[in-house]
Amino acid sequence: MESRTLLLLEFPKILEALAACCRSDSGALAANAVTPASTLEDVSLRQSRLRQALAWVGETRVDCPSFPDVSGLWTYVQPQSQTSRVLDLDALWALGRFLAASKELRSGLLATNALTDALRWPDLRLEAESLSWPELTAAGLKRCVGDDGRLKDESSPELWSVRQEIRQIHQQCTKRVKDFVTDQGIGHYLQDDFMTISSDRYVLPLKSNFKGKVAGIIHDYSQTGETCYIEPMFLVEVNNKLQDLKQEEREAENRILAQLTGLVRQELDRLRPLFQWLTDMDLLLAAVHLAHRMEARPVEVAPDGELDLKQARHPLLLLAGHAAKPVDIQLKGDQRVLIISGGNAGGKTVALKTAGLLALMAFSGLAVTAAEGGTLPLWRDIHVFMGDEQSLEGQLSTFSAQISHVAAVWERIDACSLVLLDEFGAGTDPSQGAALAQAVVDGLLDKGAWAAVATHFPSLKAYSLTRDGVRSASVLFDPKTNKPLYTLAYDQVGASQAMEVAKEYGLPASILTKAEQYLLLDGADTTRLIERLNALAVNREKELADLTELRTDLRHRKSKLRAEFDRDKAALLQEIKKQSQDVLAKLREEKISRRQALRELAETRKRLETSSRADAPGNQPSATWEDYQVGDMVAYPAWNKTGTVQEKDERKQTLKVELGGVSLWLSHRDVAPKLGEGTPQGASSPGPGGAIVRSAQAAPAPLRLDLRGQRADEALSELASFLDRALLRGSEQVEVIHGRGTGALRREVHQFVKSHPVVAAYTVANEDQGGDGVTVVTLR
Repeated sequence: MESRTLLLLEFPKILEALAACCRSDSGALAANAVTPASTLEDVSLRQSRLRQALAWVGETRVDCPSFPDVSGLWTYVQPQSQTSRVLDLDALWALGRFLAASKELRSGLLATNALTDALRWPDLRLEAESLSWPELTAAGLKRCVGDDGRLKDESSPELWSVRQEIRQIHQQCTKRVKDFVTDQGIGHYLQDDFMTISSDRYVLPLKSNFKGKVAGIIHDYSQTGETCYIEPMFLVEVNNKLQDLKQEEREAENRILAQLTGLVRQELDRLRPLFQWLTDMDLLLAAVHLAHRMEARPVEVAPDGELDLKQARHPLLLLAGHAAKPVDIQLKGDQRVLIISGGNAGGKTVALKTAGLLALMAFSGLAVTAAEGGTLPLWRDIHVFMGDEQSLEGQLSTFSAQISHVAAVWERIDACSLVLLDEFGAGTDPSQGAALAQAVVDGLLDKGAWAAVATHFPSLKAYSLTRDGVRSASVLFDPKTNKPLYTLAYDQVGASQAMEVAKEYGLPASILTKAEQYLLLDGADTTRLIERLNALAVNREKELADLTELRTDLRHRKSKLRAEFDRDKAALLQEIKKQSQDVLAKLREEKISRRQALRELAETRKRLETSSRADAPGNQPSATWEDYQVGDMVAYPAWNKTGTVQEKDERKQTLKVELGGVSLWLSHRDVAPKLGEGTPQGASSPGPGGAIVRSAQAAPAPLRLDLRGQRADEALSELASFLDRALLRGSEQVEVIHGRGTGALRREVHQFVKSHPVVAAYTVANEDQGGDGVTVVTLR
């Protein structure tokens, strides 16, 4: 990507905002060094890591701890360097802070559920798991270096011992000084109540005008000269011993520093990747914080993807605190060029910059300020021709500078390039400039390149409406106030609004009047037509916005109703289960008979089904007789099948329905309009405790059992189970299909139901319901 492109699109300002979100100097340096990726693999990896980091932060609220930059230490202690090099205490303390931050962030990433993390942020977890922890260095620094940046006494036995002696000497000196001051009565000669240290020796802060009152060695004076620091003679020997102990302490400390440096040198191959990982994580989490700050989100990038950025906003305007108006930037199908026209200060250039800058951010692994679900093609190069590019040093005018820059990159432009042209062809004869602009766009289309163009040329506007692969758009203005709305209306062109802008910025009315006269004389005034188109487009955009808002509201309401329905459904099923279990428990305890148990379960199902039917979302009245027409598809819940209406009997209000090769006359109340593929309306499903729970979308229909083709013993066994289910379901009447044949199966069925305890009566069906091939059974 050309550095010129990055500067013109102000990408470095985005990196500055990213760096400001980092918690470390090394992260800020890495942020300012970010460049857009040019391969699909790199872009996909960056966007994937960003999505995973957003999920991680959203669930755990994790943040990167601050840590110092220790990258300069690696060269200092690398094995090829002099082994005599020893890290000082400040460097080791910084290493300790870096390791503590690494442990905190790494532990937080690995502490959560491994199986869940493998689905939500697999790459981040894998990166953390692949690191080798510098055990020796971490343990050594934790044992030896304190939080205050000093070596701990327990770093070595020698250091512990010598520091104990130093403390004892301090106690001795303090006691002897107090005794001396009291015995000699010189307390009023002292500037302070306590002794102090000067040149690493214990001294008395004596008022200068009394320095001759105490025998000793003068070490120094205060800046004002009012205090004289004297070492009394009785402290000389003690201070000499103190100097010896201080030397021993320094030697012990140096040995510890050398030992710790050796550990660092030994585990350098673990420390260096760990620091790079922590810096990368700081940068990644900074990208998450920047996304939250701008309300941005990742975008899908694909080689054959469309340019589809809905509700796109310029990120720098958002970062500056401005209320950036969102615009849709879209090219569909085979469209490759977007030509934007319309008035000055209407947002054409901002739209171009927004498209280019959001692409750079996406390719750099950053979230973009656009709506969810956006897509971008993969552009390896983005070429920008924008603004006044004249150069006095290069002896180039605005026009010649544009042409020279286009010529310089023309051979590198291909199908993976995006070209942004802002007022290309301006600065020369308008007709020739427009012709050049059209020719350049033709050339870009021939190369398969992508482009976004802002123009005022009338011929280029007309070109955008007629050329294949090109889409036109116009920035909109308020028809009443002529103020820009900063919105794009597609598939139309816009007027340049030069007169209105000149008036807005205070050009004298006399000049404006004269300009309008010249425009009329020229015969090129299409302002009123364009204004009418602009007004229509504004109304359309408002209607679309209202429809979008309505659709969002309806989706929200639907989601809320669905949640309420699922909650009520769960409660209903729980109640069914409880009541069913109560009935079955009574049955097991022989408090009620089997028949009574079935009756109670049926009553429970009816009562709860009524409640379910009333509460079900989208519950609608059953279809009326007039709703059914010949040829309609209907569902017959009794058989759990669907069929086609063949005839209608207006007198009996029955329908002749073909069901899998069988034609039956059915009441229109026993069928329901077919809702679509899947379980027919009113189908039954087993519920808790073996109960049958029917959907509440259709009235109960008679159950029907088909026994044709079965042996008598099989048929009677199935018939017994069928009657139990029917009673539990609450059915008052069922139909048993046994066929005509020899009549043997019919006789067996009649003999069985005649003595069955739940059967009140039975009879052969009417001819239109199957005649003597069907028995209608009435339950008690």
